[in-house]
Amino acid sequence: MSWPRSARLLVAGAALAVASVAGAQSEARPPAEPGYRLGPEDVLEISVWKEEALKKDVLVRPDGGLSFPLIGDVQAAGRTVEELRTEIAKRLEKFIPDPVVSVLLQKVVSNKIYVIGRVAKPGEFPAGRYVDVLQALSMAGGLTPFADEKDIRVLRREGGEQRVFPFDFKAVSRGEKLEQNLRLQGGDVVVVP
Repeated sequence: MSWPRSARLLVAGAALAVASVAGAQSEARPPAEPGYRLGPEDVLEISVWKEEALKKDVLVRPDGGLSFPLIGDVQAAGRTVEELRTEIAKRLEKFIPDPVVSVLLQKVVSNKIYVIGRVAKPGEFPAGRYVDVLQALSMAGGLTPFADEKDIRVLRREGGEQRVFPFDFKAVSRGEKLEQNLRLQGGDVVVVP
């Protein structure tokens, strides 16, 4: 059985539309996520194979460092678990030939975000996964009726400096200015005037 010409054109057109949307979505896809970056108050288990004295549960200090036997202080905040493992192994080579180091993230505590101002439930929220601004506002119960939807700000501390990112809720919720719906990092503060 042969389909009428109009039906064949309709099916072909639909297939082209689906292909072009799929292609546009693949181009708009964000790059792959880098690994989790350690932060203050995260709890790690660090061990060296065949060295029982070098197995410790450590807490990342508020300054971002941690202390480990033989090597002293190491900067942990801002690094991935693998980057920290490599650094510890490198430092231990002075004392142990070819050390096999394991670093396990036991408890994530540092990845907290804060939402303040005119939201239903302002406060501190654990972000056990990656959270963007819209998701953070949802976690805070949404905006109150008198919130200024066009003047929301995200405050972020980077390298000792405070950065401010604007967020226009109305525009983003209409599908415009989507780049403003940035992925939040631990310590970010969303301010809703």
